[in-house]
Amino acid sequence: MKTVNGQEVIQVFEAWSPKKLACMDNDPIGLAIGTLNKPVSKVLVTLDVNEAVANEAIEKGCELIIAHHPPIFRRLANIRTDHPAGRLYEKLIKHDIAVYAAHTNLDVAEGGVNDLLADALQLKNRSILEETYAENLLKLAVFIPTANAQALREALAKAGAGRIGDYEACSYTTTGEGRFRALAGANPFVGSVGELHVEEEGKVEVVFPESIKGRVLKAMLTSHPYEEPAYDVIRLEQQTNVMGLGRVGYLTKDMTLQQFAEFVKQQLDVPAVRVVGDLQSKVSKVALVGGDGNKYIYAAKRAGADVFLTGDMYFHTAQDAQAIDLQIVDPGHHVEKVMIAGVAKKMAELCEDKKYLVEFIQSTIHTEPFLFV
Repeated sequence: MKTVNGQEVIQVFEAWSPKKLACMDNDPIGLAIGTLNKPVSKVLVTLDVNEAVANEAIEKGCELIIAHHPPIFRRLANIRTDHPAGRLYEKLIKHDIAVYAAHTNLDVAEGGVNDLLADALQLKNRSILEETYAENLLKLAVFIPTANAQALREALAKAGAGRIGDYEACSYTTTGEGRFRALAGANPFVGSVGELHVEEEGKVEVVFPESIKGRVLKAMLTSHPYEEPAYDVIRLEQQTNVMGLGRVGYLTKDMTLQQFAEFVKQQLDVPAVRVVGDLQSKVSKVALVGGDGNKYIYAAKRAGADVFLTGDMYFHTAQDAQAIDLQIVDPGHHVEKVMIAGVAKKMAELCEDKKYLVEFIQSTIHTEPFLFV
């Protein structure tokens, strides 16, 4: 096993939940406090960062905290250590504990907050509620001697090109004649300087998401025998890696709204929920958004959901949902606590695959501010 620093831990995290997935303007994600340029052996995973969580990290010897809710959400005018927030930041800095926040990017990521909520509710046949991210597909067409084409195809596939749905290493090759004349100073792989050369070549075509363009081109240039490979990169209209906020899916069996509300309380471990709608109506299709999903009631309605599960429902938004015949179950914002176990488990698996010597600890501090009486 390899000892690691904070940068290596977060590189693993961002490969799963990259910052580019964030879907809120100026979302304060990333490193919020401290430095990642230090050894890290224990990471505390938490929904929120308050003084009790900081004390827990100190007690358990954690050098890094990964949180869902950013500890610095609004721009600071000052840091006063005689105020609660300033006291928290001071404590974290004095004990050299870094804090990294993954907010809406973790909501969107596959296996992130919204998928974890959908898992808890056992939703099947899932889809995205609202698309927030997609990448353009690019196509690479490169000409290469036929004898070298297979090695090139293998290198491109290893770099991630040619992935289409559930298939990998997809490519298309046509053959023809390539012509060129090497000029003085060239060192041609085939042919001679000053002479027109004809070579049997293959045209290898592969598609890939734009985000890995650099990696794919590097693989092509490294594996290509020519000094000056001839190739085209074409932007396609098709998109890939479509991701988004919220999930829509079906319950394993139909319920009444009353039964669904009780099911939510049990599965999400909350003492009470707020409900909008007819308690005896049938619920089959569920839309959900973790946290505050007020602005997605119309997306839930368009998706054909019988009920929309989200937190922090506003009074007038609830009335709007009622007017469009959309039922609501509001279990509160704190149900996003599902990310604690989910992130700890996912990161432990990813780091184990890399043989990283780092432990992920689930916070046991209850950060729900509301009491139900």
